[in-house]
Amino acid sequence: MRLAMSNIAWAAEERLEAYAILAEAGIAGLEIAPGIFFHAAADPFVPDAASAAEALCEIAEAGLSLVSMQSLLFGVTGAELFGGPEARGVFEQGMTRAIALAGRFGIPNLVFGSPGQRRVPEGLAMADALEQAAAVFHRLGDAAAAAGTRITIEANPAAYGTNFLTTLEEAEAFVARVDHPAIALILDLGAMHLNGSFASVPARLPDLAPRLAHVHVSEPDLALAPADAAALVPVLRGLKAAGFSGAVSIEMKRPPKGLAEVRRAVHRLVATHRAAETVDA
Repeated sequence: MRLAMSNIAWAAEERLEAYAILAEAGIAGLEIAPGIFFHAAADPFVPDAASAAEALCEIAEAGLSLVSMQSLLFGVTGAELFGGPEARGVFEQGMTRAIALAGRFGIPNLVFGSPGQRRVPEGLAMADALEQAAAVFHRLGDAAAAAGTRITIEANPAAYGTNFLTTLEEAEAFVARVDHPAIALILDLGAMHLNGSFASVPARLPDLAPRLAHVHVSEPDLALAPADAAALVPVLRGLKAAGFSGAVSIEMKRPPKGLAEVRRAVHRLVATHRAAETVDA
């Protein structure tokens, strides 16, 4: 596995210091929200060559590489997975836009959360919603495969404003239903905390591993993460034992104390990873 962090934890103007914090800690992976990473571009999903080159040069100087992308529908209005044909078309176009960006810059993973754009409306049976969504994501999987990337499906608890794939079990079953090599699963630890199922994670990892492509080290409401380093150790040990080779990425919103808490989070993850590697030594 490789350690990473999402850039939603800092403002665009703090990026260089944040990159230095990651580099000093030995973290080489960067997960991005395009609006922050390509902040200088008029359209962060279609960045001009100059602003893109500058953004990539900045991370290269820090020894970072892009491992994942989130906020896939940022700036898209009227997108609804379960809306009418027009709203669903906007949804697919927005997702295709994100896939194209990932393909352009070799980003191997796209996290699909977007709770507000995937709410099942009253009157639509869940069985029908699953059928519709599976067809959409099979098409998106084809596009992702062609672009050399994949989409990971994130369980979003009901507290985040959705009623579709709110648990890991539901997300896992949906990935199995789509049955596409470019549609995989993300394990979001904050969602597991919110759903009261975090303690079950280590034991579930052997079964999850074949479809698992990305992990978010997160807390409810994207608070400072990891909050409990000791509780994370068995998760990291389980990932290693299962042969997980993807990114384990801190996902948290910008904390009140800014980069000082970013540094704290990074050091805690690195120390926890080290403890997970050596606990049986």
